[in-house]
Amino acid sequence: MPLWTIHHTPGVFTDADKKELSERITDRYAEAGLPRFYVVTVFNEIPHGDMYVGGVAPTAGVRVVIDHIARRAADQAHRHGIARWVHAILDPYLSRHPDLHSEFHIDETSEDLWMINGLIPPPARSEAEQRWVRENAVSPY
Repeated sequence: MPLWTIHHTPGVFTDADKKELSERITDRYAEAGLPRFYVVTVFNEIPHGDMYVGGVAPTAGVRVVIDHIARRAADQAHRHGIARWVHAILDPYLSRHPDLHSEFHIDETSEDLWMINGLIPPPARSEAEQRWVRENAVSPY
């Protein structure tokens, strides 16, 4: 389950941007083999004066917090690849704001501490998970 929480100042994302970016994020994880419903994207608009970077309120700011649960990176090279992958997803939306301060980080949480609709998700790449991908729905296994 990737959870993307995108904290941003007003004017960085339009409603259309939010929908498009959430679809783009979901598509990338689906291409990697995850069920689409694993992907949750939350946009949290922060009023000017309520976000500070180094004690200064930026003209425009974005802070993305990503929780990865369904998969874990194997090593540093894989983690750097994921960071570049995330940057590529975000860059079309962020690069158009010249004075934007942006950053993200990714936490990897144990899949042992995760449930969906009261079920512990099936093991990665298992037949049960593949069924969830095909059906795009949670079901007992």
